[in-house]
Amino acid sequence: MQRYLVGGALRDEYLGLTISDRDWVVVGATPEQMTEAGYTPVGRDFPVFLHPDTREEHALARTERKSGHGYHGFTFHTGADVSLEADLARRDLTINAIARADDGTVIDPYGGYADIEARVLRHVSGAFVEDPVRLLRLARYYARFAPLGFSVAEETLALARDMVAAGEIDHLVPERVWAEMQRALLGDEPQLFFYLLRSVGALEIVLPELDALFGVIQPLRYHPEIDTGIHTLLVLGQTAAESASLGARYAALCHDFGKASTPAEVLPGHRGHEERGVAPTDAASQRLGVPKKLRDTARLTARWHTHVHRIDQLRPATVLKMLEALDAFRRPERLEDLIAVCTADVRGRLGYESRAYPQADKIRAALVAACTIDGAALAAQGLEGPQIGHALHEQRIHAIRDALESMQPTRSLAEH
Repeated sequence: MQRYLVGGALRDEYLGLTISDRDWVVVGATPEQMTEAGYTPVGRDFPVFLHPDTREEHALARTERKSGHGYHGFTFHTGADVSLEADLARRDLTINAIARADDGTVIDPYGGYADIEARVLRHVSGAFVEDPVRLLRLARYYARFAPLGFSVAEETLALARDMVAAGEIDHLVPERVWAEMQRALLGDEPQLFFYLLRSVGALEIVLPELDALFGVIQPLRYHPEIDTGIHTLLVLGQTAAESASLGARYAALCHDFGKASTPAEVLPGHRGHEERGVAPTDAASQRLGVPKKLRDTARLTARWHTHVHRIDQLRPATVLKMLEALDAFRRPERLEDLIAVCTADVRGRLGYESRAYPQADKIRAALVAACTIDGAALAAQGLEGPQIGHALHEQRIHAIRDALESMQPTRSLAEH
């Protein structure tokens, strides 16, 4: 029985990155021997055990055989006869197919360290095409490591295109798509995940609502980048640059989905895209199994983001309607996520990356002013039932009007 540290920990150690977790492979052992040694079994699809002291995952060396479509379409074999090299052969990329024994011996049969030096993401074997999740992982690794100079090997890109053409990508399990997408969204350059998927033809399958935005024009006056798909990913990149929440990043991805259905005779303008964007945003969230909190943030952002841009042109009653739709009085974090996307929406345009966004202070001031009107105080004045609701509504409108009129007007941002 011999254990080996494998994959990401060795890769990140070599690159000088922080190691978040360590995974181990055990060779020459059976599940019964692992349990007798004090390890706790946790694996569902194949034997994985937690170390009795460190609680780090230890997986028995295994091989796999394609037996169906998709992520679950494999038959696994574990046993004391499975070699370390055979286990490493089933991994996705060479930079993850590296192992080190407890005595320091390095096992690198597929040139992982050489590819790290060359800054190349390369598949280990032709078996890469058998699991569509590997394509998502490739995109996620590209998003993570491209800023360090990594590129994808041409032969690996070719295999990825073959996967799409063969329909293997059609068998992706939604929860696996969201799991990889979520990890990519939380990275420093999440937009690269989607660019890689699009380059191999997978984006129209994974997220057709986003893919449909590429080639859709916008007014040059307001969007030097012109293309709506490019703009969307610029906005996403801006949310990451500002360390926005996951909810804001996902909402940024979805905020302009309505522009894909703009009638041709309206182009390059996109009047009404906010309302049109709600349905495709909900459809994407439902299909991917996005958590409800994020799903609600994305829907509300699609619907209301241009209202924040145009706050100086809105009636105070409309501002209050937006705050109520956001449920901002109870969930102020929703407004902050909306503001993060709106700020990124302005800055996610070529040449606008440092543009000020005073609308953020105005909508915050409107909420603060509205919150000063207290329903309990109105009840203390003798108002009852519907009277309280009516008075609360009217006084909040007046408070918002006073707050906004006390602030300098902002330059109109007519087209987003």
